[in-house]
Amino acid sequence: MIDLEAGSKQISVFPGSKPEAPAIYLNTFAGEGQAVWEAAQALGCPPFTLVAISNLDWNHDMAPWNSPPAFKNGEPCTGGADEYLQILTEEIVPVTEKKIHAVPGWRAIAGYSLAGLFALYAIYRTDKFSRVGSMSGSLWFPGMKEYIATHEPKRWPDCLYFSLGDKESKTRNPMLQTVRQNTEEIEAFYKARGTETTFQLNAGNHFDHAAERTARGICWLLNR
Repeated sequence: MIDLEAGSKQISVFPGSKPEAPAIYLNTFAGEGQAVWEAAQALGCPPFTLVAISNLDWNHDMAPWNSPPAFKNGEPCTGGADEYLQILTEEIVPVTEKKIHAVPGWRAIAGYSLAGLFALYAIYRTDKFSRVGSMSGSLWFPGMKEYIATHEPKRWPDCLYFSLGDKESKTRNPMLQTVRQNTEEIEAFYKARGTETTFQLNAGNHFDHAAERTARGICWLLNR
């Protein structure tokens, strides 16, 4: 593992066995890179480089625009995704790829929860990523489904992976209740436009087996 820092973010790089292997840029809540890397190896994923980014201001960096708290006593989202995406594309990606002395075969952007929302939003603001993994993505986020339907990606992705826990929408929270329907409708939107997609429904709620679910999505992207 290689530890780097750029734009005040912590970066953990797990280099693949081949320098030109694909690179998965994974935004993490609290440095889950090691757990995801180990889970991916256990699944027998093809060679890839994992770039796990942490020290994020989660409700700011991952949010496309302002949104009220999703939970009682929760923090509001203060849309800083564009600002963070600039750091990611102009600082983190170049620093990382200089360090591993290689341009990857392709880049994917992936994440869990709000980072899964951000991964999808990112392709509307940059063309650096050709595949997307949105694992238990916060696609309940107000206005996201409508944004996708009315905006053009900077680069249509080669493929997109979506997943959810089967209990995630079974909640009294009216905002979170929409997550499964929104995810299925968003997946159908891309599929109707000829993009390869999949939607995986996992047993459990949002917080069950996050590293393993993330690794499963990464492996799917790598095997396309």
